[in-house]
Amino acid sequence: MKHPARCLISLDDLTDADLHAIVEAGTRLSAGLDRPGDPLEGQVVGIYFRRTSTRTRTAFSSGALRLGARIVSFGADDLQTNTGESVGDTGRVLSRMLDAIVCRTAGDPAELRGWAMEGGMSVVNAMSADEHPTQALADLTTLSRVFGRVQGLRLLYIGEGNNTAAALALALSRYPLVTLELRTPPGYGLTDDVRGRVAAHCERSGATVVERHDMADLPIGCDVVYTTRWQTTGTSKPDPDWRRDFAPFQVTEALWKDSPGALFMHDLPAHRGEEVTADVLDGPHSIAFDQAENKLHSAMALLRWCRS
Repeated sequence: MKHPARCLISLDDLTDADLHAIVEAGTRLSAGLDRPGDPLEGQVVGIYFRRTSTRTRTAFSSGALRLGARIVSFGADDLQTNTGESVGDTGRVLSRMLDAIVCRTAGDPAELRGWAMEGGMSVVNAMSADEHPTQALADLTTLSRVFGRVQGLRLLYIGEGNNTAAALALALSRYPLVTLELRTPPGYGLTDDVRGRVAAHCERSGATVVERHDMADLPIGCDVVYTTRWQTTGTSKPDPDWRRDFAPFQVTEALWKDSPGALFMHDLPAHRGEEVTADVLDGPHSIAFDQAENKLHSAMALLRWCRS
């Protein structure tokens, strides 16, 4: 029988100690201070993506191979759920054949919860509609690598309160003295559920997370300015004029007037001229592609944690 598996469906599945340990492990891998080793030798990891992915899919596929595992990849139309088999039955079968599965559904994570209950198979949420937990692990790994810490950093997030923003807030709110200010277009902010969970973390940790729906009186002296693409993968906006509401929330060089030392982060893919101008994304402030590389290191850290 397989040993009990650890899973990551939401960041709230991790204790503070687990979160900090995974980020520290990813940082050490990123800095070359730790070798991946082969702790997954003899294990099989499923890679199941129903939505497009460049960075996350490659990071987990490459990471699993580097850790000694073999992988089985599934496309959006490969499983018998497309011919009527229940999600539950599919999970029961996969859990008897795989040691772990990394899934991108871009939908309700409830099916992943069901698969996680099978017990023997680690389940990793590689992005659902409400949260992108593995992106947050890459983000915190990047912050830790660049600044030498996460605690006490000041971040400004500009853009939609999407699954990346939700994960960022849920993760950063668990580090003491962190300040995260989100500026989201009216009607496109964090959900009430996420705000409530973030507030509870802040009360315990001493972090500060605030959200406003305008671009006036931006904070000064930020360490990081962060944005994401305006059109989140796998989603659409009901208002055909949504770009009008988003236009004031573009990241431009003007934002560096009051935060000249700030670095720029983006979860990618980026659309130059929309959420960010090319001179920012490709300029000296940007660490977006280092951030993308750290998806590999954080993926390996997470897989080691799941299967340890």
